[in-house]
Amino acid sequence: MSVVAPSPNTSKVSTAASPDLDWSQVTETVRMLNLSVAQISMAMKDSEDSVGALTTSFTEMVERVGHVLDKAQGLDDGHPAKSPILDDCMAVQGRIQQSIVAFQFYDRLSQRIDHVKLALEQLSGLVSDQQRLYNPGEWGALQQSIRDRYSMREEQEMFDILAAGASIQEALEAVRERVSDGDIDDIELF
Repeated sequence: MSVVAPSPNTSKVSTAASPDLDWSQVTETVRMLNLSVAQISMAMKDSEDSVGALTTSFTEMVERVGHVLDKAQGLDDGHPAKSPILDDCMAVQGRIQQSIVAFQFYDRLSQRIDHVKLALEQLSGLVSDQQRLYNPGEWGALQQSIRDRYSMREEQEMFDILAAGASIQEALEAVRERVSDGDIDDIELF
């Protein structure tokens, strides 16, 4: 059975490569925003699959190390292998905890990327709608909707700094300064 690729829209579409009287920089902007959203979606799906597999592996390792630890603790105190086995189990558990912290950083990254994806989708919708594009109230509602989705304090601070007119560099420096001062949402072990 052969798979046939879907055919592109057969009607003439005005693009930057082939402009006509219907060409618009707004339409091109929306296309580029949509491309960004699609790329982010694909990257997130790929990474979620990988992290899911890693999570399953780490869960199994925790269980197996627990079994080995239980068996080692059941050995007589004078058994020559007891101490090295217990030491190795403790070392493996420590490394697993470090990996769990790394997973939490990945989770924060995923949240941020998802927020970017949703913001780009909303921006694309606003820019492509002539009824809303020139309405300051719509832009204000878009900005408030984007900010309301942010669950991490540093995201909210970044938004507020940029919305107040700072440059990207100034905003990044301000948030990094708070991070280096320890004034940032903590990572918790789960």
